[in-house]
Amino acid sequence: MAAGAIRGSRIGSGPMGEAERGEAAPRQFVTFFCINNHTTELQFAIEAEVPESWDCPRCGMPASVDADKRPTAKKIEPYKTHLAYVKERRSETEADEILKEAVDMLRSKRKSGEIIF
Repeated sequence: MAAGAIRGSRIGSGPMGEAERGEAAPRQFVTFFCINNHTTELQFAIEAEVPESWDCPRCGMPASVDADKRPTAKKIEPYKTHLAYVKERRSETEADEILKEAVDMLRSKRKSGEIIF
């Protein structure tokens, strides 16, 4: 056996126990309840402020500490295209006027020779 071999631990291993790490902070256990009847128990430090809601790790829905008043699902708005945003800002008549102005300007540039296509 080699003279420099380390026996009983692997290379890169951490401290062997709590004596070397120091004592853990005092903890409190908090249970969160989601709308799909999942319960999640989390540990927080005694001094830490417990959040009112937590995302359920199983389904992703919001969960609360109060089992009787579970939060409802967040409203998810669908993705909007650029055209949908434009239609929110402009009416059909405004869009027709803008299109007519742009076409007239393009035609005048073509007649003058600025644009060739």
